[in-house]
Amino acid sequence: MTELKEQLRADLNSAMRARDQVRMRTLRMALTSITNEEVSGDTARELSDDEIVRVLIREAKKRREAADAFEGAGRPDQAAAERAEGDVLATYLPAQLTDEELGQLVAAAVAETGASGMGGMGQVMKTVTPRVAGRADGARVAAEVRRQLTSGG
Repeated sequence: MTELKEQLRADLNSAMRARDQVRMRTLRMALTSITNEEVSGDTARELSDDEIVRVLIREAKKRREAADAFEGAGRPDQAAAERAEGDVLATYLPAQLTDEELGQLVAAAVAETGASGMGGMGQVMKTVTPRVAGRADGARVAAEVRRQLTSGG
């Protein structure tokens, strides 16, 4: 079993002992998503820590989107519950890049690819995405690439 999965299970047991309902619910959901991912496809396999992080990023994004939807529908209590679950998941994710760090990574990718104008966006995204690797939301990365390509850096 991978280190991250073991940590999630241990934290779930701690949450159960502490009767922390939000943490318990969130970790159960995360472990279920990981298990579903492991058994999807032709053969069952164990996910690596990197793959587990990708599953957790996807789940955290679902929580953000659900919180926004509930907020828009006038259900702040449900939105707060979704945000609380997102906060629990965030503790297992890599630290997010600051705007400055993201700008530097994008600038380096633009210089490296020699891209200019919006026609080079795909090329820059292809270069910068692996470097960001879960440390910034894809929409945030795309917005920064777009900003740098249209403003000329």
